[in-house]
Amino acid sequence: MILDVVANEERLKHVHPGFGPALEYLRRIDFDQLPDGRVEIDGTRLYAMVIRGEGKGQQGAKLEVHRRYIDVQYCVTGSDVIGWKPAATCTDPEQPFDEQKDYQFFRDAADSWVTIPQGGFGIFFPEDAHAPAAAEGPIRKVVVKVAVDWR
Repeated sequence: MILDVVANEERLKHVHPGFGPALEYLRRIDFDQLPDGRVEIDGTRLYAMVIRGEGKGQQGAKLEVHRRYIDVQYCVTGSDVIGWKPAATCTDPEQPFDEQKDYQFFRDAADSWVTIPQGGFGIFFPEDAHAPAAAEGPIRKVVVKVAVDWR
């Protein structure tokens, strides 16, 4: 997991080839003009999900994992709270991994919680189980999905 701000884009571009385009997208997009839902950026390699809703609180947020995508969870307004736990230590799945939708939810409790401030983001790799939208109150965020296999 990485917690950072878009201003540090140069440093993060070297971690994964998709982070440069993902952070450039977040830097240049007009969030006021962005409708909720899926936004295509670079086919299946890079796309965004624009989300507006109510936080679920820490009790309502579920740990999830992905295998094919890295999540860049960017907070547009307000702040979000996201739980974290190493995926390898999750032991109580709600259902089998859904290959087509690239996710699995767990009943396990998060080991720690991090606040993503407005204008900040968290990067969650396949080895990071994460429980997003655990803030209380309204949330507006963009989740950029970066393909692990960037070919």
